[in-house]
Amino acid sequence: MAVAAEIPLNSLGFAKSPAETRVVVAMSGGVDSSVVAAELAEEGYDVVGVTLQLYDHGAALAKKGACCAGQDIHDARRVAETMGFPHYVLDYENRFREEVIDEFADAYLAGATPVPCIRCNERVKFRDLLETARDLDADCMATGHYIQRFAGTRGAELHRAADAARDQSYFLFSTTREQLEFLRFPLGHLASKADTRALAHKHGLPVADKPDSQDICFVPNGSYAEVIKKLRPGAAEPGEIVDMDGRVLGRHPGVIHYTIGQRRGLGIGGGEPLFVVRLDPESRRVIVGPKSALGARYVRLAEVNWLGDGALDGAQQVLVKLRSTKAPAPAILHPEPGGRAMVELLVPEEGVAPGQACVFYERDGTRVLGGGWITGAAG
Repeated sequence: MAVAAEIPLNSLGFAKSPAETRVVVAMSGGVDSSVVAAELAEEGYDVVGVTLQLYDHGAALAKKGACCAGQDIHDARRVAETMGFPHYVLDYENRFREEVIDEFADAYLAGATPVPCIRCNERVKFRDLLETARDLDADCMATGHYIQRFAGTRGAELHRAADAARDQSYFLFSTTREQLEFLRFPLGHLASKADTRALAHKHGLPVADKPDSQDICFVPNGSYAEVIKKLRPGAAEPGEIVDMDGRVLGRHPGVIHYTIGQRRGLGIGGGEPLFVVRLDPESRRVIVGPKSALGARYVRLAEVNWLGDGALDGAQQVLVKLRSTKAPAPAILHPEPGGRAMVELLVPEEGVAPGQACVFYERDGTRVLGGGWITGAAG
């Protein structure tokens, strides 16, 4: 009796032809996701492009350099037309406001420094959009993020991008194991952004030379305080700037204008340089101190997402990233009940701010082990 030949896995990891593999591509209108869609379409996959309208379309049309705005929706549609695959625009404006923008405003009012791009990936793109992809009978969903996914012996693993300068693992730490099984990141292996643009030119994409987005999409010109004042009228109440002993050094126009580690714009010149070391929204006080007061060795975390093998039991030797622009540093991860943890930094770091993310990496290698949200820090 003849034995049927084993079907080789295609480039997305499925034992069937590309034509039989449906992949939803999350298209922001930028060059990265456009290249992902074009490459997969050229390989013969059943590509469906989906773009999310995340905030007011009228305002979006007037703002360049942000994802999911009016011009970007138009650009994504043009790419789909160029490559000949269907493209849909989904109105997620209400979800985005409730799940991302409202929390962003409330976090700032509580004295935290939020990272809305992580919440957008976690709650909108990798939860709601992913479910839509399943509804469309897709085998997987692909994005233009610079991160790598490998098939490990115990399931899919998340790894840093080959190009350290483009690595987006900090913004994807909360991806769950279940989501990771369904997601694909075709750009993670590329050596540089120049390679991505070269592929865009190869396909003749109209976005090949489009600049990267710089700002948070709903924050024009990087002015967080202005957005919060519109979302929460009356939130910017003035108060006192005090030193660590409580002595009043000056006045401020609202706690929302300040972040931990800030030095510029305090308006209290003279003497040694002072930095924002703590924010107290209840008393409307900005507490300042010397640079030495910014050092933290112990970082408290909540909502910990563990992507390592097995359960998170006992202390773990890891590398951690406390800001997207910082290199990973050695630390010991101490898990606590209720999805919490304490991170012990081997070398203290300055300016650790509540609301930011702490992302875990393996000590020797590129694997992303998860992360959590910073709730506090101590020296």
